[in-house]
Amino acid sequence: MKSNKLILASIIFLLSLSFVLAASVSSPEYFEGKWNVLIKGTPEGDATIPIRFETIDGKTTGYFLEEGATEEKKMSSATINGDVINTSFNISGYDVTLFLKKVDADNANGDLLGMFDAEGTRVKEDSK
Repeated sequence: MKSNKLILASIIFLLSLSFVLAASVSSPEYFEGKWNVLIKGTPEGDATIPIRFETIDGKTTGYFLEEGATEEKKMSSATINGDVINTSFNISGYDVTLFLKKVDADNANGDLLGMFDAEGTRVKEDSK
């Protein structure tokens, strides 16, 4: 009888732990919306890339606005794993990868091509 109580208590503990861990994992919705990503120290100096992510039917798609352009371009890929998003796209004739990790509700940081520091800031929409 004592072993049955121990087994039951263990099962309840494991279920509780799984709910806590599931709640702490970021969903793709964290990255959704518009972001300004500052890329530091490029050969042309610091640059800001306006980026937007959307998730439809569980698939995340990224878009970016190249300097001087009026229309967004679609990224080649955008993959979310927990608090991290990995993207790839072609900008100014270069194939690049961008990695961002959640810092807090409105900020992320990472790198471009593994060489340049990147800081993402969520763009707040004006509510009028």
